[in-house]
Amino acid sequence: MGSPDNRAQESLTGFPDDRAGDFVLDFPTAVAPDYRNRSSLATSPPLFVLRVPESAHPDGVDRVVRELRSALTDNGNLVPLAHLSTEDDSELLSETAGFRLMMGTPRHMTPERFPNFLVMRDLIAFIRGNRDAWRGGPQARELRRHASEQRAQRGGPLAFTRMEGPNPDGLVGFLMRISWLSFVQRLPKWLWARWTSRRVIRRWLGAERIAAGGKNLYRVMDTVGAVWSSQLRNDPEHQEALQQLDQLLFRALLEDLRNPPVGGVLPRRRRRTSRPVILVELPPPARDGSRAAERFLRSVHDASATARPPGPLVVAVGLPSQTLLNDLGDPAEVGFAQAAARLSEKDGPPVLVSFSTEALGKRGLDLRKVAPRRFRFGWTVPAAIMACVSLLVAGTAGGLIARQVLGDRSCVGGTASLASRTAATPTDPKGWYDAAVREIGVQNRRAEKAAADGKTIRTVVAFESSVPKDENETRFDGTIPELRGIAMWQKKLLDITVSNDRVVGLRVDVRPTGASFANAVPEAKRLVAQVRQQAVDKNIPAYSRIVGVLGYAQSRQETRGALEVLGAAGIPAVGTTATADEMSAGSANLSYWPFTPSNSTEARIEADFASGRNIVAAPGSGDGCSPARRALIIESSADLYSRSLADKFRAAFPGGTQVFDFNQDGRFEPGPTTNATSMSSADDLAHALCGALRAEPATVVYWSARARDFTAFIDAMDTQGTCTADDVTVLGGNELTNVALTGAFNDKGWLRLYYSAHRLPATDPRASEKTREFVDAYTAFVKRTTKGADPWVQDGHSAVSYDAFHALSQAVNQARQPNGEVLPQAPVVALRGGVTFDGATGWVSYGQGTNAPPTDKTLVLLRQLSDRTEAVVVCGAYQQGASSREEGPPCSRSR
Repeated sequence: MGSPDNRAQESLTGFPDDRAGDFVLDFPTAVAPDYRNRSSLATSPPLFVLRVPESAHPDGVDRVVRELRSALTDNGNLVPLAHLSTEDDSELLSETAGFRLMMGTPRHMTPERFPNFLVMRDLIAFIRGNRDAWRGGPQARELRRHASEQRAQRGGPLAFTRMEGPNPDGLVGFLMRISWLSFVQRLPKWLWARWTSRRVIRRWLGAERIAAGGKNLYRVMDTVGAVWSSQLRNDPEHQEALQQLDQLLFRALLEDLRNPPVGGVLPRRRRRTSRPVILVELPPPARDGSRAAERFLRSVHDASATARPPGPLVVAVGLPSQTLLNDLGDPAEVGFAQAAARLSEKDGPPVLVSFSTEALGKRGLDLRKVAPRRFRFGWTVPAAIMACVSLLVAGTAGGLIARQVLGDRSCVGGTASLASRTAATPTDPKGWYDAAVREIGVQNRRAEKAAADGKTIRTVVAFESSVPKDENETRFDGTIPELRGIAMWQKKLLDITVSNDRVVGLRVDVRPTGASFANAVPEAKRLVAQVRQQAVDKNIPAYSRIVGVLGYAQSRQETRGALEVLGAAGIPAVGTTATADEMSAGSANLSYWPFTPSNSTEARIEADFASGRNIVAAPGSGDGCSPARRALIIESSADLYSRSLADKFRAAFPGGTQVFDFNQDGRFEPGPTTNATSMSSADDLAHALCGALRAEPATVVYWSARARDFTAFIDAMDTQGTCTADDVTVLGGNELTNVALTGAFNDKGWLRLYYSAHRLPATDPRASEKTREFVDAYTAFVKRTTKGADPWVQDGHSAVSYDAFHALSQAVNQARQPNGEVLPQAPVVALRGGVTFDGATGWVSYGQGTNAPPTDKTLVLLRQLSDRTEAVVVCGAYQQGASSREEGPPCSRSR
């Protein structure tokens, strides 16, 4: 159950009532007026900044944004919508806004193309990704080639240029290859690039100051790129360069949002029934993400000065800095009544409105949903009829090109079935658990002997869940591989202390905390009392003095409560695979460092992956897939991890969603806005999902509930067999890793399973040398300590605990005083100062002064096959030098 404070916060619903009745009444009409009055959409409304007091952050911002979003969505967007939030100050939010609007446009509503935004995005990506290129001279030709190649990769008229040419032998073959290269591949791209340059320059860029009278798009970008690349080369987060890039992107986006014109009789012209909306979360000054958000608002303000209407409605919610307000023209603060009148205003200066603390502390006003006119079919229907007639005349050659235009429909991760004749890998729960604990005991005795020989030795506590009792508990729990990783790093650390007196060796006190960490809070309180006793009792051996905590592999109310207890006492803790952002809430933020990427990061990557990549098998097709247009989200509302991941995925996924609250124990805590359907029967859930899949085949099942419930659901689906004639695509989090790798689903040929992990498989060519070394050492460790086949050689739990222990031990080393003393709270200071190393999970770099997970930490999406896993998305610093920013979607829009 949630805490009283959480329940009180959840009860504060509605738009805060600061005499905001007129604003609440006029907002939906300003976004989507009556169809007869749609000419009002031809305007560009001013920028709105809704200021929330710093004392109300972040709950106040979340509440206001949630209410505005709820008016604009209903199991999918009702209007073109982009919701922007970030913790990365190097992110260009104009890029994110463009992609969100592209993916978040409701069906049968234009604009459906973003040619100016996409070509400018490609050119800016080249500048940011090739900062050293201008040292070799002008790059206009390379910019042109890059833009045309990117356009060809997106399909459409240039898709055929990527087809392989003829390859006969001899002189004839040589001439054919030259002709193909010149007239089929290069010439169309050159013509497209020339036409695009002329269109962009004439329509808008030529009038911008940045063009300086230039007549060629690529020469203009080459000139400014030389300056920006040098600034970014000296400082990857150079604020002036990023501001110029962001503003240029948003100006290109504004040009695309002008079309189609409002009114008229042509199909594309009559589709503008609402205006696009961009919601921006604005953190307080100096907080992570504040510079990126303020940069975007400057871009909105500056780019709007030269753009022609119509334009989007941009609403920023948060705390603007005085510097930002000065850059926006220092707008005078108005009340909500005046702000309501400005909703229908044409252009005009920004509008600044402030919420009072009192209004944010009580229930607010209901904000009705927008009601734009819907259409039964897209504008493409009449065009498609004409295209069909043309195709009948075009013949075989036209058919070949048409297939290329339709784009690549190959399935991500291939079409191979999950089914295998191989039975699930047998496990030995007690034997494997005892073997890992026994190995830790061996290393503890080594540590105590080293202490007797004069070495500096201290103790860390590893909090784990209960000892697995049977094979099912073993498959649903990562305790065994996590303990193996801890034992492996402890041995390596003690090996290092043999020759290096400056390194602090560590004992490990493994403490079970009950099933699902049920006793985490009382165990944490017992530890706090023990640490306080050690501080005053000088007779306690130095090697047994506790200097840190490791573990808490699951995000639960119990583990979050335990971290708050440790945080209040100042005891340093490094997490393992707990990923919920909420784990760092309250006093836990004082001394807790998560190790794996947060749910907000994972959900954004998975939402972009599901909506942008071909993962859903087409009905009746053996080798064709498409992106997901709809998501069926399975959560357990009473589970912190599940609720957190589901909510963030639902907010990030651009298509329609339907939420099912599934818990076999019947524990539910429904939220105010999800409208989830609660179920405790796996059979009922399977039946409901089958109906939804039949209604919309291009649907992904997003699983955020626990692995035990997932297994029950899969068995129910397989037993009923009512919708397994075609493949069912499931995308889930790291919770599914353990059970999937044991081969529990090897007989489910209808299941297409993707899930997240925290290190690359060693078989992947992108895996770092450290990852490969770890897998070799892990294999040797398992062979030495246990018997039988091991299902988790490619699992990330052991590598995560190995690296997390490494991070904690490095902080302890940095906290060691010259006399060998390590004060209990000193590792907190060391962790806050930053820890960096190359680890088994990739490059690990904790930023200074923050309790966030390591910067750009590795996150992998795996496709489970019958005999292996295949990495289909790899984001983050999986080796030094790798970066999500340069890895492309879905990674680049998520950090």
